[in-house]
Amino acid sequence: MASAEEPAGQGPAAAPPTQRPDLPAFAVQLRRLNGEMNRLVHGFAAAQGLHATDVQALAAILDADDPLTPGKLREHLGLTSGAVTACLDRLERAGHVRRSRDSADRRVVHLHYEAGARTAARTSFRPLANAASSARDRFSEDELLVVLRFLAAMNEELATLRTSTP
Repeated sequence: MASAEEPAGQGPAAAPPTQRPDLPAFAVQLRRLNGEMNRLVHGFAAAQGLHATDVQALAAILDADDPLTPGKLREHLGLTSGAVTACLDRLERAGHVRRSRDSADRRVVHLHYEAGARTAARTSFRPLANAASSARDRFSEDELLVVLRFLAAMNEELATLRTSTP
């Protein structure tokens, strides 16, 4: 039974289900998570004078293993070249990103997340970090490894959709 702080069906640390959860149960929770993440992203974007797509671009630049190029960012976001240029112009004006030319090939532009801009992002997204930490505390290490594996698998599946749809 759910406590007053934890509505029924929403407590991730509730007793494990006796059967495999069905796809609609996952869909509901993923939509709820997406809605809450969107709320936070839109709040950050509004506070910074940016568009929600700009925040997606920032996340892609931050999460990239190597510096992204505008072309790679365009592919990742599914935008036109012009839309990516406008996005990068806004991000650069706001002090969030810096463009630099590759030293070996001056035609190649690399995108860098500005260190000073990270402070604003950390401050704005601290409630998300705190919520994630509190949620993590409800799970064992083994359970967290499964959750992380599931999220990675979802991202892999969604990436294949991005590359296979027009």
